Amino acid sequence: MLNYTLKRIIALLPIIIGVTIAIFLLVHLVPGDPAKTMLGERATPESIKAVRESMGLNDPLYVQFSRYVNKLIHGDLGRSVISNEPVINEIKVRFPATFELALFGMLFAVIVGIPVGIIAATHHNSWFDNISMMGALFGVSMPIFWLGLMFIWIFAVILKILPPSSRLSVGIALHPITNIYLLDSIIQGSWAAFWDSLKHLILPATVMGTIPLAIIARMTRSSMLEVLKKDYIRTAYAKGLTERVVVYKHALRNALIPIITVVGLQFGLLLGGAVLTETIFSWPGLGKYLLTGIYARDFPVVQGVVLFFAIVFVIVNLIVDLSYSLIDPQINYN
Repeated sequence: MLNYTLKRIIALLPIIIGVTIAIFLLVHLVPGDPAKTMLGERATPESIKAVRESMGLNDPLYVQFSRYVNKLIHGDLGRSVISNEPVINEIKVRFPATFELALFGMLFAVIVGIPVGIIAATHHNSWFDNISMMGALFGVSMPIFWLGLMFIWIFAVILKILPPSSRLSVGIALHPITNIYLLDSIIQGSWAAFWDSLKHLILPATVMGTIPLAIIARMTRSSMLEVLKKDYIRTAYAKGLTERVVVYKHALRNALIPIITVVGLQFGLLLGGAVLTETIFSWPGLGKYLLTGIYARDFPVVQGVVLFFAIVFVIVNLIVDLSYSLIDPQINYN
C-alpha cells in the first residue's frame, strides 16, 4: 500500500508541473495590463512603465516563469496586485469557506442521490424510475446561476425563511478559529451562530449539490442495475435472503466503486468550481476571490488560486484511488 501510494504521488508530479506551465502561459495570454488596472484610468505612460518594471512584467516570459517557479518552491504564490496581500494568506482565510460549502453540497448530493439511484434500480422501468431519471436529467441541465437566483427569489424573497447571501447575519458574533463557521460555533459553544450559519449554508449548498446529485443518482442506478444481474445476486435471493439484505449488503457494496469514483471527482470539481455559486450568494470563498482577480487582471491571484484548485483536485483523486481497497477487499495494491 505504501509503495503504491508513493508511486501515485510521483506520477502526479508531471501533472502538477504541466498544470503550472499551462496556468502561467494562459494567464499571460489574457488581454489587459495589470499595471494599468492597478493604477486606474488616469495612469500616465510613465507610471505604467514604472509599475511594470517593478513587477517584472517587462522581462521575457521564460525569466518571469523561472522567477515564478522559484517562488513556488519556497511556498510563495506572490502578492496580489490590487491588495498587496500575500496570495497564500488569502487562500488560507478563504478556502475553509469554500470547503464548508462544497462539503455540505456533496453531503446533500450523496444523501439524496444514492438512495434515489438505488430505488430507481430496484424498481426498474417503474414510474419512480422514469420520474427520478427525468429529474436527474433536469438537474444536470439546469444552469447554476438561474437556479441560484430562483432559490433566492422563492425562499428568501417570497417565503422569507432563509437568508439570501453571506455566511452570518449582522449582529451575530463569531471569532474565526478554523474559518469553518459551523465548526467554530461548536467549539465556542455559540449555538445562535451555529443555527444562523447553518441557515445561510442551506441555499448555496443545495444549489451547488444539484448537478452532483443528478450525476450520482444516474451512476448509482446504472451501477446497481449491472450488479443486480449477476449470478451471486440470484443465488442470494434463492437462499431466501430478504430484498433489503441482498440490495444493501451484497449489491450496493459491489456497486460502490464507480459511485465512489464519481463522488470523488464531483467533490474535487465542487472545490474548484464554486465561482458561480459563491458569486450569486456573496459567499466569501476562493471562487469569488478568483473571479475578482480575473476581473482585475491580478495575475498572482489567478495563478495562485487556479494552481491551488488543481493540487486539491489531484489530492482528492488520490484519496479516492486509495479508498478502493477499503471498499472492495479483492483489490490489493501490493
